Amino acid sequence: MLAVRCLSHGPPENLSLGDIDKPAARDNEALVEVYAASLNFPDGLQIRGKYQFQPDMPFIPGSEAAGIVRETGSGLDGFAPGDRVMATPGLGAFAELVAVPAQGLRRIPDNMDFPTAAAFPMVYTTSYYALKQRARLAAGETLLVLGAGGGVGMAAVELGKIMGARVIAAAGSQEKLAFAQKLGADELVDYSDGELKEKVKNLTGGAGADVIYDPVGGDLFDQCCRCINWNGRLLVIGFTSGRIPSYKANLALLKGSSMVGVFLGRFRKEEPAAYEQNFGELLEMYEQGKIKPLITQKYPLRDYVSAFNVFTERRALGKVILEMKSE
Repeated sequence: MLAVRCLSHGPPENLSLGDIDKPAARDNEALVEVYAASLNFPDGLQIRGKYQFQPDMPFIPGSEAAGIVRETGSGLDGFAPGDRVMATPGLGAFAELVAVPAQGLRRIPDNMDFPTAAAFPMVYTTSYYALKQRARLAAGETLLVLGAGGGVGMAAVELGKIMGARVIAAAGSQEKLAFAQKLGADELVDYSDGELKEKVKNLTGGAGADVIYDPVGGDLFDQCCRCINWNGRLLVIGFTSGRIPSYKANLALLKGSSMVGVFLGRFRKEEPAAYEQNFGELLEMYEQGKIKPLITQKYPLRDYVSAFNVFTERRALGKVILEMKSE
């Protein structure tokens, strides 16, 4: 089977595409033929050796995919060859076949195609967990979403509106803001000039945002600490800017605010029932037409370098997909 492999840490150009032996479905696993796989920002960190969890070399990157079950290992209940599934294997999605444990498998709704299924799990479960469990976002509150043009930002804007918030979408270009506006954002903030704090204060009558969703970090995080409302919650999603910022305790004291970490993998492990309930609610929202991942770029597997460089060059809008096969 064809697979993208990471043999040494570095840029996407260091990756290798080659024909390797197919994996076997072990106990409680399914072997899935991949029709589409989704790229996420952490994939780029992982191939550079900069992610918090690094697999042993060599490895096949890719954490979410969609396709058809071709084989099942012993002990796997609820899935059979021929089933259409979305898969979160953790690793190995950028290949023609991937072995996926039972907890990483979920049936695809009849009205969902493979690219949409590949783009769905991570961004929506991350953002819903952030807004529902971590921020306890309430109707009528103001939600500021940084990186609103990216995958998790897209999901946060959509979900924030569904949950009844006034959503301020912030991004670093007019193209990304236009994308966020299509998702239903109420207000738009361009921080390409490095300015965020005063713009948010102006939009909130000086009060600041009640909840801030920050996958960017760096200097913008520093400004978020200063444009948050009383009792505000600052959600730490990630650090696409490249700099992990420090939280000044005196600002938390003065604002009565909280910095709240959002780590989906730990949530899924520690609170599996809550994770599954969230996923079920998200699929209901999809079935009702309330949410849908917007896929802006698709690449064949052989063009994996171009797909990765969408993130390297900070051009990502919505979701970026590798397509192995068409339906």
